[in-house]
Amino acid sequence: MSQLLHTMIRVGNLDRSIAFYTDVMGMKLLRKSENAEYKYTLAFVGFGEESTGQAVIELTYNWGVKQYDLGTGFGHLAIGEEDIYARCEAIAAAGGKITRAPGPVAGGKTQIAFVEDPDGYKIELIQKSAATAALG
Repeated sequence: MSQLLHTMIRVGNLDRSIAFYTDVMGMKLLRKSENAEYKYTLAFVGFGEESTGQAVIELTYNWGVKQYDLGTGFGHLAIGEEDIYARCEAIAAAGGKITRAPGPVAGGKTQIAFVEDPDGYKIELIQKSAATAALG
């Protein structure tokens, strides 16, 4: 059976991004590799290894690039949480930026919140009890 392995995002400061995803979001740094010939470094973060069925995030740092235009095509990453209210409190206490406070989705009952990483990528937190139901 096929498996979603990772989502890649480009970051302007790899150490800052690793700190956000590990210290603020609670993920683990799974592995890191550097390619001197092509001048980039990859870091994989996640709640568990792909070998366990988990999807992870590949943080790609192209040496010397400090910022990217996020464009209009990318929406957000989504993470299921047991308690989005407590999670948002912990994220804010750790210095994370909450861009939408926890609460029901517009016109529905599913509880969501949004966080922004240091590069401006949006992360949706969804109350896990409703994570597999259609939003609404």
